[in-house]
Amino acid sequence: MADFVLPELDRLERLIEQLGDRAQCEIVEYIPYEGHQFPIHCITLGSNRPEAPTLAFFGGVHGLEKIGSEVILSFIQTITGLLDWDEEFAARLQKSRLVFVPLVNPVGVYVGTRANGNGVDLMRNAPVEAEGATRLYCGQRISPRLPWYRGSELEMEKEALALCRVVEKHLFGSKLSIALDLHSGFGIRDRLWFPYASRKTPFGHLAEMLALKENFDRCYPYHIYKIEPTCTEYLINGDLWDYLFDRFVGQAQEARLFLPLTLEMGSWLWLRKNPLHLFSRHGLFHPILPHRQQRIYRRHFLLFDFLHRSLLYPAAWATLGERQKHQYTRKAMELWYA
Repeated sequence: MADFVLPELDRLERLIEQLGDRAQCEIVEYIPYEGHQFPIHCITLGSNRPEAPTLAFFGGVHGLEKIGSEVILSFIQTITGLLDWDEEFAARLQKSRLVFVPLVNPVGVYVGTRANGNGVDLMRNAPVEAEGATRLYCGQRISPRLPWYRGSELEMEKEALALCRVVEKHLFGSKLSIALDLHSGFGIRDRLWFPYASRKTPFGHLAEMLALKENFDRCYPYHIYKIEPTCTEYLINGDLWDYLFDRFVGQAQEARLFLPLTLEMGSWLWLRKNPLHLFSRHGLFHPILPHRQQRIYRRHFLLFDFLHRSLLYPAAWATLGERQKHQYTRKAMELWYA
């Protein structure tokens, strides 16, 4: 255990102990802060084959939005229990891989800030420039004392580089992979965002994204998510997922598909239900009351299960013929970019 008090890290390390040799666990980076070394843990479960379909979960990129980390930890706890008896789930893992990085920004979670210990907003830190994104929240290099600071132009932060290494190691070699990055703090509805955040250009897997959405809508017609490109809501500089997707495309990965998704939990709804959240540092980004926390912990498991099943059975959405691809692309343009 660490020599500082960080409940989310303590819980993560206890879960690692419970998983034992059923998981592969590594510390991908140590982040120094005030004399302590904060580890970034990566847990992998399932197949070791590089080409195996892979679903990866990332949380705590913004320290104030620690509910994302807690949802992932809750999901790992559930998986730990399933592995004790659920043969069907164990069979899934023989054919697929799950990756978890619950605390990408452990110092931010520790001190209760959006940025890391250097004052850098990790989701504005990548070398990606957005056209016309001039507002402060789009990312700025004026000062780390102001929010949304992008950091140095010359080098990305250690936390951002660690996330990139995990994605490149575990997802880029897969024939079919999905990354799900959990955040909170935007609007009153949960959103599922896909690239791009830096421009309004349709991204390369638009047809497959719509096919996946239609499967989700058909199977779960009363689901809670609004599914859309991030640029529908705003444009920002330095988005890590835009950066990683462009790197993936630049490597000319033939017959491979990589979907970076962001789950943006609509925390304004928590504020509307309890205006006292305004007087708490975490109130705009984290449910304060225990029963609401517990509801959020389990709220998204249906989505996680759907994404895992979709990777295992991709015929209905990820292996489209040319005609189908053209049709889905046209429909997606009308739905999201008209």
